[in-house]
Amino acid sequence: MIEVETKALTGKQNAIQFFKFVLFSISAGIIQILVFALLEELAKFPYWPSYLIALIASVVYNFTVNRRFTFKSSNNIPRAMAQLGLYYLIFTPLSTWWGNALVSINWPDYVVLGGTMVINLVTEFCVNRFIIYRTSMNSRPMARKACIE
Repeated sequence: MIEVETKALTGKQNAIQFFKFVLFSISAGIIQILVFALLEELAKFPYWPSYLIALIASVVYNFTVNRRFTFKSSNNIPRAMAQLGLYYLIFTPLSTWWGNALVSINWPDYVVLGGTMVINLVTEFCVNRFIIYRTSMNSRPMARKACIE
């Protein structure tokens, strides 16, 4: 991992970083909803496999774009992905369990999915910002150059 001297972000930089994360997460959410809808509506999969497959597609996309554009990290990719994987080892079974439980008591599938996606957005941002990329934000060569200018 490349260690770079990181300066504390200003309030404006933190807000921009969160805004970028939200925008990329919305695009990942669109991917998740499309995959979920295709599996549940067209393939007639039950809730939980539709949710898991859609979540995996969303996570891979979101990890890639946020690492590069939001956190601008040159962090070791396998290590960063493993750290995010640990988060998902906790989040995925819990969210699959509560999602399936809520759907089984007749909550609408898409309401459950939407609520779960909001919880995922907030908790994943915290994990990325304060654990995974804590010491490697703005370490990509282009990000360092922008910080100097």
